[in-house]
Amino acid sequence: MRCFLLFAAAVLCAAPDQAKLRIYELAEADKPAALADLPRLREAQKGKVFTQEMPNPVFRLSDLAFLGPDRKEKLDLYLPNGPDRSDRPAVVFIHGGGFTGGDKAEYRSASVSADLARAGYVVVSCNYILGPKTKEGVWPRNIADCREAVRWVRGHAKELGVNPDRIAVAGGSAGGYLALMVGLSDDKTGPGGDPGATVSAKVAAVIDLYGVVNFSKHGKGDVPGASAAEQAAYLLENQCDRADPPVLILHGTADTTVDIQQSKDMAAALAKAKVAHELIVVDGAPHTFDLRPKGTGWTRVALRWAADGNETRIETKRAQPDLTEPTLDFLNRTIGK
Repeated sequence: MRCFLLFAAAVLCAAPDQAKLRIYELAEADKPAALADLPRLREAQKGKVFTQEMPNPVFRLSDLAFLGPDRKEKLDLYLPNGPDRSDRPAVVFIHGGGFTGGDKAEYRSASVSADLARAGYVVVSCNYILGPKTKEGVWPRNIADCREAVRWVRGHAKELGVNPDRIAVAGGSAGGYLALMVGLSDDKTGPGGDPGATVSAKVAAVIDLYGVVNFSKHGKGDVPGASAAEQAAYLLENQCDRADPPVLILHGTADTTVDIQQSKDMAAALAKAKVAHELIVVDGAPHTFDLRPKGTGWTRVALRWAADGNETRIETKRAQPDLTEPTLDFLNRTIGK
């Protein structure tokens, strides 16, 4: 009964954004979140009758540790409503903020995570070390942190009810860069890789929301202390090869923070490497949108390659900006549902 009351209290005291996004916090008062508590906390919400204002909620367990004991960065776990499963696909979402700010619980991260969880995915939204390239110890540790979030999901797949072979990574803006780096570069030898890791950080799909692709074009500068060869490894256009997982890129024509040409360049690099990908351009959409951006519609160009090397090009248009359907379609085809 105590768990249920605390759960109900967390719902009633939820922040406005949580209520709008239909997120119910799984928490206990004055106790740090722990994955071991998940079965008991989930049991407390079973059979709960939700109001018409809060239909089909998702459940969040916040501030779980996934790095070393000396690290302050945590992750949030989003779980679908409904029966438990042992084979759900999972998505790791990485927040933006110019590499120096942002948080896993920002509105965009929470909105995308909640939408994906509502569609049946287990979602993890992670923090990572923040700071400029001039700050020692930030790069490539930020990439390594995001890889560790993937390893955490795979390493706890049984407790989470996740199929460890069906994990995708997604991110917005700076998080888009980090998601692409996790998905395209080698998890042992690439920037932020761990040659001694016993759990893989490889993913089966990547979603990039208006991510930074080339630092020099974005005015961010080089990574200090890195050789010329190492600098090249940080440029995503140099990380594309035929073995990469499929990539979905989302970008708006009204983005004044990251030039849409960066996403077009990324798509061109993926095409050159014959990596299956989709570029969705949202007319009139600005920077920092979720799956329901402002705008007037979108155009999707998808490129896929058969085993014999033949290319298939598919173009789709919609007269409304909502990106939920094409995003879920991409995930369904790459990691299932």
